[in-house]
Amino acid sequence: MIKKITRAALEKFLKSEASEGYMLDIGSGGSMYGYDRFFPHRITVDIDPARNPEIVGDIHALPFGDNTFDRVLCVEVLEHVKDPRRAFKEMKRVLKPGGKIVLSTRFLFPIHDAPNDYWRFTHFALQMLADETGLSVLRLEPDTRALSGLGAVMQRIAFQSRFKYADKLIKILLFVFAWVVDRCAGLTKEEFGDIKKESRVTALAPAGYFLVAKKN
Repeated sequence: MIKKITRAALEKFLKSEASEGYMLDIGSGGSMYGYDRFFPHRITVDIDPARNPEIVGDIHALPFGDNTFDRVLCVEVLEHVKDPRRAFKEMKRVLKPGGKIVLSTRFLFPIHDAPNDYWRFTHFALQMLADETGLSVLRLEPDTRALSGLGAVMQRIAFQSRFKYADKLIKILLFVFAWVVDRCAGLTKEEFGDIKKESRVTALAPAGYFLVAKKN
């Protein structure tokens, strides 16, 4: 079993945001990863009944009243929603005052769960969505450095492709390449958001971002 580069960072992030509060888990396909360890009092909702959520519902019109939940968990979902602004407004609406959105989403990442894959988000886009919704950002950080992001892309290409002539060999080479570049991530001294190297960024090409935002 190949260990996904992004999985360890996600587990660490969720553990750091563990809560006994009443939580809404949007896109409950994540249930397979055992999120109950971190959020024991959660209710799962998903637009797809085949994922067996407790409640079938759409993030654009959540079937819950205002000020219901202490936390909203949204893991690897935002890139799959048609209207991210509306999704943010709905997540805020169902949160109690002082409640938090705990979210992860993709930036440098191949198409996945096609055809329902619509968006990729930068640090600046997530900050903008939070600001427009009136949420206070508590954490906004990349899940990987640039080289690890490249490794994650190589892994997904291997997982989601068939190759000519030597399919298994090429996949093994891609997995090895991903492993090597992931372990070289710490060699990067600085990363910049422009070609002139005038604007430093925390991560030039992360696989995705983690966001924690609070309803005031």
